[in-house]
Amino acid sequence: QVQLVESGGGLVQTGGSLRLSCGFSGPSFNIYAVGWFRQAPGRDREFVGAVTWSGHGTDYADSVKDRFTVSKENSKNTAYLQMNALKPEDTAVYYCAAQKGGSYYSPPTRTYEFLSWGQGTQVTVSS
Repeated sequence: QVQLVESGGGLVQTGGSLRLSCGFSGPSFNIYAVGWFRQAPGRDREFVGAVTWSGHGTDYADSVKDRFTVSKENSKNTAYLQMNALKPEDTAVYYCAAQKGGSYYSPPTRTYEFLSWGQGTQVTVSS
């Protein structure tokens, strides 16, 4: 059974950086795609970014493109979301999700495509 645990959230000023980690427990992390989503109060959960199981394909929401980077390190069973140039509108609870297999170059991006989810970590960007 797959379990995911996010860490690295916190309070940061506008323009600052944070790196979120997603620890994976279970077999064969190397064949799992990982996605990051976020949910602000009163809003739906939205896609942020994702990486394919191969690590050779990524995709991002337009709102975070060129600021956020998703990666995975199979040797550590961990995926990352590097967030730079943070804005107040990035404030949300951030979730990682994992799904086995899929495309080599195009990661899943919809919530229903991911079977396993973490509990979330809060990111707050002050203005």
